[in-house]
Amino acid sequence: MNAIFCLWASPCRIGENSAVAIPQSFIQELLSRVDIVEVVGRYVQLKKGGANFMGLCPFHGEKSPSFSVSPTKQFFHCFGCGKHGNAVGFLMEHTGIGFVEAVKDLAQQTGLQVPQEDLSPQERARAAEQRQQQATLNDLLDKVAASYYQQLCQTKRAQDYLKGRGLSGQIAKAFGLGYAPEGWRFLSTVLPDYQSAQLVEAGLVIASEETPAGAGEEARPAKRYDRFRDRIMFPIRNVKGECIGFGGRVLDQGEPKYLNSPETPVFNKGHELYGLFEARSAIRQAGYCLVTEGYMDVVALAQLGFAQAVATLGTACTADHLRLLFRFTDAVVFSFDGDNAGRRAARKALEAALPWASDTRSIKFLFLPPEHDPDSFIRAHGPDAFAQSIKQAMPLSRFLQEAAASDCDLETAEGRARMAAQ
Repeated sequence: MNAIFCLWASPCRIGENSAVAIPQSFIQELLSRVDIVEVVGRYVQLKKGGANFMGLCPFHGEKSPSFSVSPTKQFFHCFGCGKHGNAVGFLMEHTGIGFVEAVKDLAQQTGLQVPQEDLSPQERARAAEQRQQQATLNDLLDKVAASYYQQLCQTKRAQDYLKGRGLSGQIAKAFGLGYAPEGWRFLSTVLPDYQSAQLVEAGLVIASEETPAGAGEEARPAKRYDRFRDRIMFPIRNVKGECIGFGGRVLDQGEPKYLNSPETPVFNKGHELYGLFEARSAIRQAGYCLVTEGYMDVVALAQLGFAQAVATLGTACTADHLRLLFRFTDAVVFSFDGDNAGRRAARKALEAALPWASDTRSIKFLFLPPEHDPDSFIRAHGPDAFAQSIKQAMPLSRFLQEAAASDCDLETAEGRARMAAQ
């Protein structure tokens, strides 16, 4: 089978239109944006069964459901007739349309524009080069993450910081936490070619004419230096477990308090969630996902019995975040501080969540007291109190009314009209 279609991996027929080449990078982007449960659910009545959804197979007659759809793997499989594949393959087999038509159908739903022309040999080469680049960057980031973890194991000061935050060595290992040592070029001792452009592409190294002055160290000329120095490191993994970036927290005083990897060919903060890879099983077991604002919240909550927590990566919650979460669960609880910043973050999350609201999904908002974040609240009041707070979280419908009524005088007709407009 042509490599352009290797993501399909289904016995379903390709059809006469398969000769039209569509870049694999586009197919990957498309499949990352669609939800196979929604696609199949338009044609098959599905019911939740454990981690997957089950229904009567549309491809052969049966009385007992043997047709399974996995939101985690974005894959369907019938244990009766053996048919299986992704969202594109399902549309082709069920509706009889060709490959290109199926891709166009899904692309229209997600707002993507399908490339109209066949790929030239040069374009095919560039697509292959892009895939190789992404794999190389992932390997590089995984290697650096392992090195940072080794440094944490050897650095008492970094260990004492994490112990002071109440974290155990076991939880640090589970999340692959690490330590980026002081000094401008630690990675030059880890990687064979510190001058490689891939280090800049991965967001690990900053290329500059002069190294800026740091605490206790004078500036000196340097073409490049490590982005992360003297920080606790939080590896950011995609749902496949590949390291795609880092978040780094200062141990003492310093700005910025948290430093994140920049956008790279493998890291888009609007598409990824910290801790989702580690939380997948816990989300399914708990029946909901808890969305927080910080790395430390996720790690601390996991240690204290709430391993179903994830965090946004220094950005507001996006529609892509919700799309990703609803592959794993039908229930999401946003947990924000009770201060003004927390309320603003909740409003943005509300806007992102509204298009996903349905009678089969639960979206709630948990507002903690202004002086607390999830980490501090659970340590001050205990796991039971936190669990109770989650149960009492505000439903989306009530928060929507509250948000619409802000700055409105409901005692007047004008105020009520303003609320309706909002």
